[in-house]
Amino acid sequence: MIEFHNVTKRFGKHTALQDVSFALQSGTSVALLGPNASGKTTLLKCLLGLIHPDAGAITVGGIPITQSPTYRQRIGYMPQHPHFPDNLRAAEVIELVKRVRGLSGPVETPYIERFQLESELAKPIRALSGGTRQKLSAVLAFMAETDILVLDEPTASLDPLALRALKDELHRRRASGCTIMMTTHTLADVPELSDEIFFLFEGRIALHERVADLLATAQGNRFDEALIGRLRQRL
Repeated sequence: MIEFHNVTKRFGKHTALQDVSFALQSGTSVALLGPNASGKTTLLKCLLGLIHPDAGAITVGGIPITQSPTYRQRIGYMPQHPHFPDNLRAAEVIELVKRVRGLSGPVETPYIERFQLESELAKPIRALSGGTRQKLSAVLAFMAETDILVLDEPTASLDPLALRALKDELHRRRASGCTIMMTTHTLADVPELSDEIFFLFEGRIALHERVADLLATAQGNRFDEALIGRLRQRL
């Protein structure tokens, strides 16, 4: 279980997160929704330990993440804008991450094949397109077979074949009991990939709903229309 307890984060005078609390059961897939600068990425980075809350606490499996950094080995992370050393080849980046994670063997091979990266491995990062870097980021996130996935706008820049490969992998991981936290602006993907949504607005959780419950109230409307209707009642 992942729990956020009254988490607050400020950057100067701007409050990115304000008293955020929720619990995420193991094996659940959630979508973090909200406008730009609503706190979604900040929330993920707090969980990852990349930034530290000014107040509150985060626990993974009942253990505060400040107690030990080892919990990070349980997490596969796909950032919105992956940054890799421009002079390294894609294959070298994969080997570097494998060494950091303590992985051995060709654990990356199935994912390289699924995302059709074979022809890109010898190229330096600076020569790769944005979409190809996103595919590489997906390989790095998935190859450790972690039980938690943290994905920041994972479908951005992906071509249709890579998008299908990503969704198929998320379905597989979700069925195996992996816990998934994902930000997205693509509302059409939410019913397919998520069990619950958290809608953030100005650093607070404005809405927490099960996707099935929202769809049940859609009454023939699309998911995004049902979501907007519910938000109008709350905001």
